[in-house]
Amino acid sequence: MKKQILAAIAVSAFIVSCTQSTKTEKVENPDGSVTTTTTTESSTGLVDTAKIDKTKSDIKNTVDKTGDKIDQAAQKAKEDLNAAGKDIKSGAQEVGKDVKSTAAQGAQKVEEAAKKLKEDLNK
Repeated sequence: MKKQILAAIAVSAFIVSCTQSTKTEKVENPDGSVTTTTTTESSTGLVDTAKIDKTKSDIKNTVDKTGDKIDQAAQKAKEDLNAAGKDIKSGAQEVGKDVKSTAAQGAQKVEEAAKKLKEDLNK
C-alpha cells in the first residue's frame, strides 16, 4: 500500500514538473542591493481545447452513426427472422397436411388389406 502511494506521489510530481517551470531572476539595483524574483510558469502543454472539442464532437457523431447502423442491422435481422419463421410455419403446415393425407392413404390400404384377408379367410 505504501509503495502504491509513493508511486502515485512520484507520478504526480513528475507530471507537475513537466507542466510547471520555475525561473529565478536576480537583479542588482543601483544602490547595490540584489532583488530576486522567482516566477513559476504553468503550461498546459501543446493541447488545444478547440481541437479536443472538435475531436469529441467527431467521435460522438461517429458513435451515433455506428449506433444507427447497428439499429438498422438489428431491425433487418429481426425482419429476416420473422420472414424465416413464417416460411418455417407454412412449411410445417404443408408437411402436416402431407402427413395427414399419407396417413389416410395408409389407413385406407390397411383397411383394404384387412378386407381381402377376411375374404380369403372366409373362402
